[in-house]
Amino acid sequence: MRGANFWLNVLTDLQTRGVCDILIACVDGLKGSPDAIQSVFPDTIVQLCIVHQIRNSVKYVGSKHQKEFMRDLKHVYGAVNKESAETELLNLEEKWGEKYPTVIKSWQDNWERLTEYFQFTPDIRRMIYTTNTVEGYHRQIRKVTKNKGVFPNNTALEKLVYLAYRNIRKKWTMPLANWATIAQQLAIKSLFYAPEYTLKSGHSTSSATYMKLH
Repeated sequence: MRGANFWLNVLTDLQTRGVCDILIACVDGLKGSPDAIQSVFPDTIVQLCIVHQIRNSVKYVGSKHQKEFMRDLKHVYGAVNKESAETELLNLEEKWGEKYPTVIKSWQDNWERLTEYFQFTPDIRRMIYTTNTVEGYHRQIRKVTKNKGVFPNNTALEKLVYLAYRNIRKKWTMPLANWATIAQQLAIKSLFYAPEYTLKSGHSTSSATYMKLH
């Protein structure tokens, strides 16, 4: 299990290579990662991955209740704002707390980290509430290596992974929907957390970064 010391080394390495700030970091509950991030980049907003939290919750819910529980849970993470989400969490606790106290407690204990995305607009929320981008990359790499089955040597495997990476990377260069608006919103947030950053010609001069850890 990768702990705080591992992530501290990773973040310190990023800093020495020129990363000045990280605006948002989405993590999947990796032990020690939030503390490590904020020890190097103290102004970073750390968002726990909602998808991982949901998966971990469902594991402890009986199969006959899962569909109904998921429907109720969606009112929590899909709320319009944090205040509404808190109300829905109370409703969830009232309905399911006696049957599944461990699940409810997990949401309560991690609430502040799970709800950071509510301070952003819906377009930005969709980008940051999950680490699925990283998971998608891993899934596609596993797919190409699994289909091949056996490799004559390590070099053959490395070549296949590299070619798969190149194909996956093409999707990363495609424009995001509403990116012009999102970029301005992120620039404003960056200014809020670091007043010395400025805007020039509609673009942020900030070196702030957004990252996902998995």
